[in-house]
Amino acid sequence: MTPAHIAIPEYALTVVQRLEHFGYEAYVVGGCVRDSLLGRTPKDWDVCTNATPQQVLGAFKRFNVIKTGLKHGTVTVMVNHEPVEVTTFRIDGEYSDNRHPDAVTFVSRVEEDLARRDFTINAMAYNPTRGLVDAFGGQQDLAAGLIRCVGEPDARFNEDGLRIMRALRFAARYGFDIERETAFSMRRNRHLLENVSVERIFVELKGILVGAGVLNMLLAFPEIFGTIIPELVPSFGFDQRNPHHIYDVWTHTAHAVQAAPADPVLRLTMLLHDIAKPACFTCGEDGKGHFYHHPECGAELAKEILLRLKSDLATLENVVTLVRVHDELFPTTRSGMRRCIGRLGLPIIEQLFEVKKADHAAQSTHEQEEKKQHLRQAALLIEDLMEEPPSFTVKDLAINGRDLIAAGIKPSPAMGRLLDTLLSEVQDETLTNERTALLDRVQQLISGDKENV
Repeated sequence: MTPAHIAIPEYALTVVQRLEHFGYEAYVVGGCVRDSLLGRTPKDWDVCTNATPQQVLGAFKRFNVIKTGLKHGTVTVMVNHEPVEVTTFRIDGEYSDNRHPDAVTFVSRVEEDLARRDFTINAMAYNPTRGLVDAFGGQQDLAAGLIRCVGEPDARFNEDGLRIMRALRFAARYGFDIERETAFSMRRNRHLLENVSVERIFVELKGILVGAGVLNMLLAFPEIFGTIIPELVPSFGFDQRNPHHIYDVWTHTAHAVQAAPADPVLRLTMLLHDIAKPACFTCGEDGKGHFYHHPECGAELAKEILLRLKSDLATLENVVTLVRVHDELFPTTRSGMRRCIGRLGLPIIEQLFEVKKADHAAQSTHEQEEKKQHLRQAALLIEDLMEEPPSFTVKDLAINGRDLIAAGIKPSPAMGRLLDTLLSEVQDETLTNERTALLDRVQQLISGDKENV
């Protein structure tokens, strides 16, 4: 797996070559090396060097340099509008907050710098002349598909508790396994996540959820997900006792997450869609399990969880809505579907199709063909309605409030009710959505013509 050459983009190569020109050692390092070895295109290119921060500033006097983290040895050099983080070889001091080093010590050898990094696959450096520096078996672990801590796992996680989430994210992204001792340490030290900001945890959680290998991580490390979202814990091993299900609630959840498109909103929805099932469980006389009102209760729990994780408002509202409606059946009539689209909006409807398909994929074969047929019919119904002029909301009517005022109706709540009545009749196809027909119907309604109202 040893490459003869890693293709470094011109802007990052400029930084390496300029440092080397001034007599310093410089390497591209970390994620860009990892992704290059995996045949992926790196998002960022970072450089490490034995030049001190002041020496780096001196070497790039003619460049725009941002003093990103000068006391920790990091500056950002802008080359052709592209940022390159340059960090002096260093070793870290104590991590009294289990997140950040209290101090750093600059060192002269790249191997010492690599020894402080989190995982072997991130602890490799490359120089076009000197080649690859891999002191901890990163290449071997890449080939084996393993996430392994550099050195002692407990020490790495005690330095920074967020690394527990990062390990899950890398494993989920690449479809890797987590090495045995590293996995044991993650479970043992999961309490360290309490020292990490919820914002950082939420970013990592979304990264895990959209990974191709998320199913294995959810099934292998439920206690870690239960640490960051305690409301998930009751679902672990909870028997659904229902012919629609072959898995317990948590296993169903994990499979549903994997089955959804790799979108943060959809996968967060699947993670939380059945979170209220254990609390809503009842058992019928026939021994079957039921979960009445779990979507509504789940939506309230999802809102609390996402508020606690400091989710952005758009994501929160989207996920909460999808959790609330995930179990609703699509209408089978034109009027019903019009009302459904008017209530939820097309973007939510489109997402709801994906949610339902993912939910069904994680269930038993019981009535699966009927469920698929129902979704197909709903999709065709929507397709037909999309070919017609819209009549989903009051805004789609050929008249508005100004027209009602012109017809002699004073602004009041009654005006809104009148528009709602017109919309309902248009949706039922008992009234055409044309200006003249609507105004005539308004006159009938306000005149109190009982025969026509």
